[in-house]
Amino acid sequence: MARLAVALFVATLLAVPAAAGQKRLVVVVDPGHDLRANTQTEPIGPGSSTRKIKDGGGTHGVVSGVREADLNLKVGLRLRALLQGAGVKVVMTRTRTAGTSMGNIARARIANRARAALFLRIHADGATDPAARGTHTLYPALRGGWTDDVYAESRRAARIVQADLRSALGFPDRGLQERADFTGFNWADVPVILVEMGFMTNPTEDRLLATAAYQRRAALGLCRGTLRYLDRAPALCG
Repeated sequence: MARLAVALFVATLLAVPAAAGQKRLVVVVDPGHDLRANTQTEPIGPGSSTRKIKDGGGTHGVVSGVREADLNLKVGLRLRALLQGAGVKVVMTRTRTAGTSMGNIARARIANRARAALFLRIHADGATDPAARGTHTLYPALRGGWTDDVYAESRRAARIVQADLRSALGFPDRGLQERADFTGFNWADVPVILVEMGFMTNPTEDRLLATAAYQRRAALGLCRGTLRYLDRAPALCG
């Protein structure tokens, strides 16, 4: 018995360095917008003379009246809990809806400083046509000096996360879209995607996204897709 106890103790000691040495990945979760829009402008990319407003303020539910900023944050906080439970370190760009939006360069810089394995931006869509609906995911277009270092991984992340998010929500699949005009993409030095969960201007999707059940679904889909992208088991999301 004494020899067995010693053997188990030694095995435990040998296992500790391997576990402690594992790299703990960081995901930056960015719930889009804030309480107020920010009409100041900023360069669309490093060194660019083209400027865009920092934040147009987002949309709101055509039936529920819920602000997009509030929906994004609720899903983001649920996602944080799921990822942390799966052993992923999470950095939030914001944890409350209470001020003027910081703008997109600032959001990208948070992800860059964190050396994020993924910069995951959470949004919901709006359109003038109330029949428009569905889930889609955006990623940066290829541009030398701005996104060429993150383009391939961002596209891979978009494909993986879109599949899990659409499956979780059950909304129509609007697929993937490259965007060259997103400041938050062009300033990111880490893989970055932006998910549009659904259309808050569509009565059906708005009613569903306003519920806690669908916010949980969205967070779970995002968690599974993120873990799959990070080559971890999506079942860790619970």
